[in-house]
Amino acid sequence: MRAAARGELPEWARASEKRRAHIGRVAALLDEWARGLGLAEDERTRWVAAGWLHDVLREAGPDELRPLVPEAFRELPAKLLHGPAAAERLAGDADPELLEAIRYHTLGSARFGRLGRALYLADFLEPGRRYTPEWTAALRARMPHELNAVLREVVEARVRHVTESGSTLHPETRALYEQVQGA
Repeated sequence: MRAAARGELPEWARASEKRRAHIGRVAALLDEWARGLGLAEDERTRWVAAGWLHDVLREAGPDELRPLVPEAFRELPAKLLHGPAAAERLAGDADPELLEAIRYHTLGSARFGRLGRALYLADFLEPGRRYTPEWTAALRARMPHELNAVLREVVEARVRHVTESGSTLHPETRALYEQVQGA
C-alpha cells in the first residue's frame, strides 16, 4: 500500500498514461480530503493508495477480467469489471474496507465506509472530467466537510442519468441511493 500511495502501480496494472493521469488526480483529491479531515498519516496513506489502485485494471479487456471476478460480478458490463477484478488481485495486500472501496467505486455500495464514499466521489469529481465542470467544481469545494451531502447529490445525479438513459440500476447502486435518501 505504501508503494501505491507513492504512485507506484503493480506490475500487472493495465493503465495508459492518460488513465494514470486520471488516477493521479483521484489520488490527489483523496490526499487533500484526508488532510482536510485531519486523518492520521497511516489513514491518509490508505486513502491515497485507494486512489492510485482504483482503476489499475481499467484498460484490461473483459475476457481478461471476467475470470478474475467472483460469480456475482461476472454479468456486469465490461466497463464495470475493473473494480471487482482489482479488488480480487489486491486481496491479501489490503484491508477489507479498502478492497470494498475499490470493488464498488463505479457502482456505489450502502456498505461503504468513509473511504469508500470518498473514493466514489473523487472518481466522479476529479477535475479532469469534462461533464458539468462548474457543478463538479462547486461540489469539490464543499469537500471533505460536507461529504454526506455531496454524496447524496452525486448519487442522485448518477441514478437519474442511469434511469433516464433507460438502463437498470444495479442493486448495490439502488441500496446506496436508498441509504442516502434516508440520511
